[in-house]
Amino acid sequence: MNDFDLGPRSYRVYAQAESRFRDEPRDLGAVYVRSQAGALAPLDNFVRVAPGTAPPVISHYDLYRSVELDGTPAPGVSSGQAIATMEAVAHKVLPPQIGFEWSGLSWEEVRAGHQALIIFVLGLIVVFLVLSAQYESFALPLIIILAVPLALLGALVAQRLRGFNNDVFCQIGLLMLVGLASKNAILIVEFAEQLRGRGASKVDAVTEAAMLRLRPILMTSLAFLIGILPLVFASGSGANARHSLGTTLFGGLLLSTVLNLFFTPALYVMMEAARERFRRSPPDNGIKLAHPETP
Repeated sequence: MNDFDLGPRSYRVYAQAESRFRDEPRDLGAVYVRSQAGALAPLDNFVRVAPGTAPPVISHYDLYRSVELDGTPAPGVSSGQAIATMEAVAHKVLPPQIGFEWSGLSWEEVRAGHQALIIFVLGLIVVFLVLSAQYESFALPLIIILAVPLALLGALVAQRLRGFNNDVFCQIGLLMLVGLASKNAILIVEFAEQLRGRGASKVDAVTEAAMLRLRPILMTSLAFLIGILPLVFASGSGANARHSLGTTLFGGLLLSTVLNLFFTPALYVMMEAARERFRRSPPDNGIKLAHPETP
């Protein structure tokens, strides 16, 4: 009938008979409604009461009637795999007029899963732009960025060997590897560019840079790998999350450190050769200019 406010809350006003006048279905005869002719008639003249069953609570989702299903993945099955399996079953079994939506933590996981690739690409773009501003070149940062796929390969192989999945902790580790893998390549490229500025050839410059930077690369990488071991072999509460993150970082940095010692110098030589080819002066077209007084 109306609403009224009392203190910080708002209450609704309902008009109803006392409970003893509305306990039985036959009590509908005591309720009168007005017909089109204007006369009052008992309500039981227009309705029929039949016993039936109904749920005590009808759930709704976005104003649609819904049924809530709760589940837990089986041992050894990730939540992402369980979500994908349930979606496949729903598309196969449910009729066309019935749909499904995720809610709670599952909705958050599905939403975050689509953003992981975007975040990773943005991380690569930010690193590339920062290095481009530092070196004032787009070629040298490309050499450094191409060291990242080796780290990703090592991380995914390590995850696979230990039977882990590409969960959110693994994705965080992959994003961290963008900076960790670029670090070793930066040490080589930075020193090679300094030697090139002193007049050294591209092969001599990158060879000497790789030799001189070998010890700093190995020392920093080994220190990080040893420091990440407690995560790789963690135990206790939250160990699974630490296992996933630690394995991703350990495998990615280990393979990146070993292969980038050979991959980065070779890529630097090829990139410098391409840069020198583009810097060459245009070919002579056969036209020569002479002094006006020259016959």
